[in-house]
Amino acid sequence: MKLSAHWIRDFVDLSVADRRLAEDLTGAGIAVEGISGSGADTVFEMEIGTNRPDAMNHYGVAREAAAIYDVGLKPLAALSPQLSAKTSGETPFPITVEEPQLCPRFSARVIRGTKIKPSPEKIAHRLQLLDQRPISNAVDATNYVLWEMGKPTHVFDMDLLEGGRLIIRRAKDGEKLKTLDGVERTLTSEDLVVADAKKPVGLAGVMGGFDTMITDKTRNILIESAWWDPVTVRKTSRRHGIHTDASHRFERGADFESTILSCALVASLILDSGGGELIGDAIDVVSRQLDQAPVVLRLSEVQRILGGNLDAGEIFRILKKLGFGVIPEGQADAQFRVQIPSWRLDVEREIDIIEEIARLHGYDKFANTLPAYSGAVVELPRAAMDATFRQRALALGYNEAVSLTFISHSDAERFSSASVLELENPLSEEASVMRTSMAPGMLDMLAWNLNRDSENVRLFEMGHTYEMRDGERIEPARACLGATWSAVRTSLPAGGALDVSKGEHAAAAEAFRSFKGDVENLLGAFACNELSFDRETSEYFHPGRSARGLMDGVPVAQFGQIADAVKSERKLRQDVFLAEIDLEQLHARGLRTVKFAPLGRYPAVERDFSFVFSDDVEFETIRCAVVELGIRELRSFSPVEIFRGGAIGADKYSILLRARLQSDEGTLRDEQIAQWSGKIIKALRGLGGVQRA
Repeated sequence: MKLSAHWIRDFVDLSVADRRLAEDLTGAGIAVEGISGSGADTVFEMEIGTNRPDAMNHYGVAREAAAIYDVGLKPLAALSPQLSAKTSGETPFPITVEEPQLCPRFSARVIRGTKIKPSPEKIAHRLQLLDQRPISNAVDATNYVLWEMGKPTHVFDMDLLEGGRLIIRRAKDGEKLKTLDGVERTLTSEDLVVADAKKPVGLAGVMGGFDTMITDKTRNILIESAWWDPVTVRKTSRRHGIHTDASHRFERGADFESTILSCALVASLILDSGGGELIGDAIDVVSRQLDQAPVVLRLSEVQRILGGNLDAGEIFRILKKLGFGVIPEGQADAQFRVQIPSWRLDVEREIDIIEEIARLHGYDKFANTLPAYSGAVVELPRAAMDATFRQRALALGYNEAVSLTFISHSDAERFSSASVLELENPLSEEASVMRTSMAPGMLDMLAWNLNRDSENVRLFEMGHTYEMRDGERIEPARACLGATWSAVRTSLPAGGALDVSKGEHAAAAEAFRSFKGDVENLLGAFACNELSFDRETSEYFHPGRSARGLMDGVPVAQFGQIADAVKSERKLRQDVFLAEIDLEQLHARGLRTVKFAPLGRYPAVERDFSFVFSDDVEFETIRCAVVELGIRELRSFSPVEIFRGGAIGADKYSILLRARLQSDEGTLRDEQIAQWSGKIIKALRGLGGVQRA
């Protein structure tokens, strides 16, 4: 927000330059992020914390400056000579508060016989400096007081208030109110309104009504200043999609004691510019007091936390300048009973007051010391395993990424069967539940890159998913890999099994095996006796180019090319590969112990076996059948070539298999090799294989 440096100086006599003032305010926690203009037109660009609505105005900042420089602060009432103007003896305007919990105080003043005209040059110019558009002297008076002292007010054309009274009540379901922005809004019983005898005339704490606004014809004005419940204002503002300067302050907590003064200041400005007469005394309906309990402040606690030697006199000075009441209490521990001012709703505890002392004294005035610490850095049990996984992924060319932990209901249902955790206040429908799978986030990141012509993309993410299980919330650790087709193709190996009969199909199969190799590399860092694969994957994977990884029979990963339907739904510009890895299972296994063995002293022998199998016989079945033979000298057994078509019948394929045999005890003899080859051939025939010549 913008504040005028010259306006601040109306309330406090300062000898420092504007730039020095900005620096000192920033050091005290009232941040000035930029300065524009010069002289009387100097404007501070402020960044005021949401807990400090008291400082979102010129008088509040002037109060801070008075405390920083230990100078006097002029009272607001002294600037308004009309506050003591004589009033007539007419009966005050009747006001009824039906919801005292939501509106504990409602104040008002009545002016008759005024004239609506443009505001004086000073007021109009100051509002323009703050990017506020001048409207008329009456409306500008409310805006001027808002920016001067931080209290929102509102003015009604009193002649348009039907029934001659105001009622603060809940709206009726379906009731209509046309607000000042010209929009007709449908209200609910959750809304609090200011109403006349027949209809709502304002949305409490948010925006006034169109039908009772000030116009050139207005002559009689009712000035309103109230204290509204912050929660009610916040909910109403969000429900109707309205955010105003008034709601911004009311939903953070306004000054309960400022209603009478703000009414008087608005009245003074209107009378100065448009003339007229104050009617009756101030109307002040107080249905509930908001007294803040005093806080005990111990000098020993101030010194313990701040680490300085602040004396009681300095503490007393700082707090008094900020408007706190300080009463000495007790001698043993040098205690004070601190009365909290009505404008500081954010101060509730002793530590809050200590923070006020620290920031006004100056953080730079405390000696630099390190806190005492008797412990040591403790590495989490899973740190080494996660570091190894991360290093391997980076070495494979994957970049680590972080996605949102929120996904949509539709994504949760499509990518997981787990029970979801609903968000009470979702940012949008697309981020309404905690993620049950990391796949949606990874697909979104791949799509984002592809849409920006970044095609060779490899990403990985490590994190948690969230779900309900047996009435308990659990957060299992997961990892997800994603790669585009272009990225996978650039790293295809030169050799390996390849279906030479169909070029496109062969390329897709080879790309899948390349991605599978990355997954195997990552899983290979963890301990297991046997890593195997099957086809049991989720339906969002391509049925012929996906697999599930199992360690000793326990599923730990599923991976492969994303199905065409999902690719189309998410508008992916090319095929992508995805892997979901269960880090919980990997953590339970621990890292694989690396063992070293000397190179074999005796030569290895390779034997090839050409067989024809039915399509329903997978290589994993073939491999397991050979491994179960228990041939100790068998070092590897792998496919070399796959062929379909030609003389090979339909629903069958020819595969060339290569066995590598080697002994640590001596050179293998022909009869040994023949014996083992016979066992392998018999096992393969047992699977229905037909040996080719």
